[in-house]
Amino acid sequence: MQEMLTCMWRKRVLFYASFSILVWALFTPFFVVYGDTVSELRDKIAERNTAIADLEKEIADYQKQIETTGSEAKTLQSTIRGIDLEQKKLSAEIRLTENKISAVNLRLEELADAIDVKENRIGESRNALAETIRSLADSEKKTLVETMLSGASLSTVWGAVDDLERFQRGVRSDLQKTKKLKAELEDTQTETRVNRIKLVSLRSDLSDKNLLLAQNKKAKSTLLATTKSKEAEYRKILAQKIAKRNAFEQELLKFESELRFVIDPSRIPTSGSGVLKWPLDAVKITQEFGDTAFSKSGAYAGKGHNGVDFRAPNGTPIKASLSGTVKGTGNTDAVCPGASYGKWVLIEHSNGLSTLYAHFSLVKVSEGQSVSTGEVLGYAGETGYATGPHLHFTVYATQGVKVMQRKSAVCGGTYTMPIADLKAYLDPMKYL
Repeated sequence: MQEMLTCMWRKRVLFYASFSILVWALFTPFFVVYGDTVSELRDKIAERNTAIADLEKEIADYQKQIETTGSEAKTLQSTIRGIDLEQKKLSAEIRLTENKISAVNLRLEELADAIDVKENRIGESRNALAETIRSLADSEKKTLVETMLSGASLSTVWGAVDDLERFQRGVRSDLQKTKKLKAELEDTQTETRVNRIKLVSLRSDLSDKNLLLAQNKKAKSTLLATTKSKEAEYRKILAQKIAKRNAFEQELLKFESELRFVIDPSRIPTSGSGVLKWPLDAVKITQEFGDTAFSKSGAYAGKGHNGVDFRAPNGTPIKASLSGTVKGTGNTDAVCPGASYGKWVLIEHSNGLSTLYAHFSLVKVSEGQSVSTGEVLGYAGETGYATGPHLHFTVYATQGVKVMQRKSAVCGGTYTMPIADLKAYLDPMKYL
């Protein structure tokens, strides 16, 4: 009897020792290899984050210089200096985006390693547990019965039962650890999906910034060629641009004054409702709505300003103030350079309002497209009539605005743009 029990305990001890060695052999390589990989990847990610922080400071410095230049008297020299600063800012933004792409790629690599490790640990843990249970059943099923029938002492029997219970608790604990690993794996996979989406967005942003930089360089070359690098020529061109703008505004005003669209006030949100979000992350109003001092000085044909202007350096993302449908996009410069909105986007919202965004350097949406609140529509610029890069933002009663084609005597061609009954123009500040 004693010999049989001794054999049983020897088998149990050997089994536990073998199981411990198996677990150590299975998991130790993962800890070592993964630990080294994580350390290297995290060092690289830290380097990228440092570079990102430095570039953000550089971009902020360029932005301050651009604002200072923009507040100076409009001369050829100040305009060229502003363009040069915008080029430097765009170049820094390109490097910033490249570093962000690199950081996301490194993080994806780190997450991929983490997923492999967790999947392997889960698989090995399940296999080891299954094998352990089978081995224990084979080695102890018969022995426990024999022990009970052999007339062994009660303490010996209960000792064997107690050992089994302890093992079952260990199995339950290991299963809980496996479940925790599974939850961590799912979290890692979710973060991976989010980072892949971010990577696509960053690559699109990088492409956009490179395009904007090319446009910026072309604008500088065109300006220098047109003015022949002479201040007098620049002044002459500027005066012609203002004259054309005023003539176009008078032409448009006459037509809009004759429109008689039916507008039901009950279909418009109440003033102060705050239904619209700011179209920019950083808000600085440079020209308000209505009969401002600027408009009365002769700008806008001496009539009120039909929207709000926001400071927005070249390349600033312009965002939808509310979800809706893009009713139209266009570029008035194609027919009437420097006289109107330049590149524009009109969005119709479901609450009876429509919003116009103008003077884009690059438009990212198209007619018929559905957009969400905060979605990037394009990037700020100074197309159309603009003495500097900015965003012109107009709010309409939807019933009173239409995208129309109009033949212009001033421009000598047919332009396409939003045209509204004067009653349809609303003060944007009452809805932001």
